[in-house]
Amino acid sequence: MSPASTGAPAAVGATASVPAPDSTAPDSRMAPGSPGYRRMSFALFLAGVATFALLYSTQALLPLISGGFGVSASEASWTVAAATGGLALFVLPMSALSERFGRRTVMTASLAVAVSVGLLVPFAPSIGALVVLRALQGAALAGLPASATAYLAEEVRPKALVTAIGLFVAGNSVGGMSGRVVTGWVAQAWGWRVAVAVIGLVAVGCAVAFRLLLPAPRHFTAGSLRPRVLAGTVRDHLSNPLLRRLYAIGALFMTVFGGVYTVIGYRLTEAPFGLPQGIVGSIFLVYLVGTVSASTSGRLVGRLGRRGALYLAGTTTAAGLLLSLAGTLPLVLLGLVLITAGFFAGHAVASSAVGRTATHGRAQAAALYQSAYYIGSSVGSTVGALAFHARGWSGTVGVGLLAVVGVMTITLLGTRAARLAAAPRTVPAH
Repeated sequence: MSPASTGAPAAVGATASVPAPDSTAPDSRMAPGSPGYRRMSFALFLAGVATFALLYSTQALLPLISGGFGVSASEASWTVAAATGGLALFVLPMSALSERFGRRTVMTASLAVAVSVGLLVPFAPSIGALVVLRALQGAALAGLPASATAYLAEEVRPKALVTAIGLFVAGNSVGGMSGRVVTGWVAQAWGWRVAVAVIGLVAVGCAVAFRLLLPAPRHFTAGSLRPRVLAGTVRDHLSNPLLRRLYAIGALFMTVFGGVYTVIGYRLTEAPFGLPQGIVGSIFLVYLVGTVSASTSGRLVGRLGRRGALYLAGTTTAAGLLLSLAGTLPLVLLGLVLITAGFFAGHAVASSAVGRTATHGRAQAAALYQSAYYIGSSVGSTVGALAFHARGWSGTVGVGLLAVVGVMTITLLGTRAARLAAAPRTVPAH
């Protein structure tokens, strides 16, 4: 099924939108094989790597941070929740800046500030200072996700949009994986401070390459920064039932993912597994599965339709959660593989649908999705850690299953709404 349009008219003076292409002129937007597409894809892939590597740089290190500062798992989890919460709070204001000053400018500035803060994180003197720095880092990164999605929606042809966004999400998965694997092994040898310093340096390299590679936008039109105009654009998006469902789906998928990967390090370092920190970090190699599932999400939607792809993603995630309850390491790892594959596929499908559904103010539409998505991450990491403290791994799995039920319910409601909209209406006889 192709994503529906919002049908909402753009407000007077609304934020930037993609001009309708002249039907008699060739489409100048990028597509696979066109000039600049490969550079653009690699640049945004690197931006995705830097974003997730920085955003979740402490997640695999939580047991070490707990020991280093003498705090509990739930207290240490705030180093993750603060970063994702900061991003969630600032993504909408930063998207407004991108409507006025341009996607590439805002993305470049966001990465520059985030990597600068990242170089300060290793020197945090207390858990409180670490949480504050992580919140600042998340707020800085807020300019990237929504602006990247809007950039793609404006510069890439519609038929290639799901694939392009899938590659950006694949960069997220590579960043999340490499950050956790690198920090795991480095921390085992030199401690968590050196580990996060290494991630900061890697992010610096990604940020420089991103700025050098990303093509200048050709279809961006500057919008207004007036609060009334922005509020009208946000109101239009929130009044669209399809966009509301997509925002909720993104939040719920991320609740599962945030909870599982915040707590998994504690589970695997404790009995009966007792794995060393380096091996625990290597567990995040399963993110490669997410790279594949995100980058192939376009074909999945082409074969099953958007809602069919979401049903499959939710079912896969639920199966992984249940399998992870097993007491043997191979089954736990297989469960993580399924959770990761389902999450990244669902996220790529939902986020690309937002870009195609919004008819104006695409940065705001994407920002609302990202805000919901990272609120889900903060909730998942915090509630998942609390559930683990209270009930062990089964408590974290229970939180995740509730979120998956929410995804499936919302998707089912969308299916029902689409059928009712497509049903022929009969005119009563007089």
